[in-house]
Amino acid sequence: MGSIFNSASGMKKRFSSPLQDLDEIARISNNPYTKLMQQSEQPVHQLAQQINQIVANHASFGFDMTGQKLAPSSVSPILDMLHLIAQVLGAAFDVDCCLVTLLGKGSEPVSNSWFKEDPEQLAAYSSEMLSMEQVNLPVIQCASETLTIDDISTIEKSLIAGFQNLHLSIKTVLAIPIKFGGQKNGVVTLVKLQQHEWGNSEKQMLKDLEPSCAIAFSVLLQQLVITSQHQYVQTCAQHQSLIKQLSILGRSNLELNQTLQLVITSTAEALQVDRALLILLKYTDPLFRIRQRRQIPNAKATVNSKWINEAEFPNSTQPQLDDYFMTSDCGLCQRIFTESGKPIIIKDIAEIAEITTAAPLFEVYRLPAILMMPLESQGRILGFVVLQQAAPRSWQTAETNIVEMVCAQLSNSIIQSQTLRQVQTLVDERTAQLQRSLEVQAKLYEKTRQYVEQLRELNELKDEFLSNMSDRLRYPLTNMRMAMRNLRRPEIKPERQAMYLDILEQECDKEINLINDLLTLQKLETHSSRPQLEKIDLNNRLQSLISPFEKKLSEKNISINVELTDIPLTLETEIESFDRILQELLTNTTKYTEPDTTVNLRVSQTVKEQIDRVIIEITNVGRGISQEEATYIFDKFRRGRGRWTPGTGLGLALVKSLVQHLNGDIAVTSNTVEGSDMSEICFTLNLPQFSDDINS
Repeated sequence: MGSIFNSASGMKKRFSSPLQDLDEIARISNNPYTKLMQQSEQPVHQLAQQINQIVANHASFGFDMTGQKLAPSSVSPILDMLHLIAQVLGAAFDVDCCLVTLLGKGSEPVSNSWFKEDPEQLAAYSSEMLSMEQVNLPVIQCASETLTIDDISTIEKSLIAGFQNLHLSIKTVLAIPIKFGGQKNGVVTLVKLQQHEWGNSEKQMLKDLEPSCAIAFSVLLQQLVITSQHQYVQTCAQHQSLIKQLSILGRSNLELNQTLQLVITSTAEALQVDRALLILLKYTDPLFRIRQRRQIPNAKATVNSKWINEAEFPNSTQPQLDDYFMTSDCGLCQRIFTESGKPIIIKDIAEIAEITTAAPLFEVYRLPAILMMPLESQGRILGFVVLQQAAPRSWQTAETNIVEMVCAQLSNSIIQSQTLRQVQTLVDERTAQLQRSLEVQAKLYEKTRQYVEQLRELNELKDEFLSNMSDRLRYPLTNMRMAMRNLRRPEIKPERQAMYLDILEQECDKEINLINDLLTLQKLETHSSRPQLEKIDLNNRLQSLISPFEKKLSEKNISINVELTDIPLTLETEIESFDRILQELLTNTTKYTEPDTTVNLRVSQTVKEQIDRVIIEITNVGRGISQEEATYIFDKFRRGRGRWTPGTGLGLALVKSLVQHLNGDIAVTSNTVEGSDMSEICFTLNLPQFSDDINS
């Protein structure tokens, strides 16, 4: 039979069992026999009948209102009957308190008491703690027998079990050990809080009541045995249910943390604990396996899963998931390692030697009954399962065995999960490597394709360049050769001679300019020189550059609109490069502007990235530039497709190189004019205003 122990709250307990009925209690209290007990001449057999009646009236506490048998799960009805017996005896003997104690074989005493007044009020009148030296024990067992040492020990144990938490000054005690079949099965103790001389009639009455009390106590002890057996059967059923749940979880496809939480919840509910924790370890040294005796590893212990009895602790502050502590700072964890992984089994707070060094999240002062079982795999501790109880608890062998089985199941699940995770990680790494290899191959293929495409385009550009340059070089040379042949004719007139000399000079200048442009581009691309800077009046300089183009534009019926700044604007730049940039842009505008339109040249000043900048915008209306053409319009020897205006394709390339030489930038935009197939084309030139900007 399992241990059954009555706490201080049980001693103050009144008729709280749902099987008792207030009418029955009132009937007993108002019974004519009860009133007769207040008189010293009351016959003993009337008291015996009341005791027998109490047991008889409550013998059916194992049945519900319809007569169906209940499975007893507590000793509450038995405590109620003990209280009624104590009430009858206490009132009959007119004492301050009557204590009735059951003594079962192999079990803790079960006690309940009756007080004439509230026990807490009685304790308030006394500042002395209960001590056996203060207790007088004039106990009568039978008329011809003397009191033995074993009898005195039994009475002392019953007093300690019944009054251990009450601060009462007990002056006088009359007690009798109750025997049934030669074996003690209880104690009846009458208590006076003042000095009192027990009379022979009182002693004889108590002795005469022993047989009735013995029979009543025997019935109650049998009921305790039945209750304990029912509890054992219920516990076995709970354990079997837990094993079945673990088997189902072991075959499920739940994520590991979900499985761990369900196992902890099922275990806690099956063992009826107040709190359960699953704590996993992460070692500072992952290879920590073989350790010397008493070596404590430095590991991080983290709460992975938890369960709490919300009915008992509704507002309790509990450790959160991922709360952690170091094993080297916790005395309970150190015991696990120093005792070679043996479980820690603690009944109450008096057995916790490491109470000051236990991790705070264990709350050992509030939950002192602890069963702490390690999770092990190949000699390595993976973590702990911690079960805790607020009240003292004797952990049974069956309970430790079931927890050990749960820990083995959890250890296997954790190791399997880790193994699967490692395999999955390895597979993912190999898959990622293969994917990267495929991506590299795809990129190499794309690079190769682009390289081949570039080679093809370069080859086309080369052919186009050679064809274009051949034309640009051959055309002036042809004109020069024709002019020289005509000059050799003897009959040539002087005015014709002058014309041919002009042709020679013009064509020769074209050849020289073309060669100079090529050399300039090569020089700029190598960055072999720095710009030679001078300060100029930008407005005046632009006017002088625009003047030569006004006649050419007017011949095509094109007007030019110039918007300069209101105040003189100084620009520090290389004059030759600046002039060439504007000349090429204006030349390009003259070539590709539609007749009867206006060219706009606008100058402004701004600050970009904390640098003073000069913005020159040249806008004209002409054939649009596609996005594809805009990407290569500033490249050498590249011209817009379908544009048959003569040229070398070097002008805009030279402009871009000169702009970069001056630490500036240039861009082109093309926007369709609404209601027309023409576009508004704008070249935007952005140059630093001062030499410090260039140097920066």
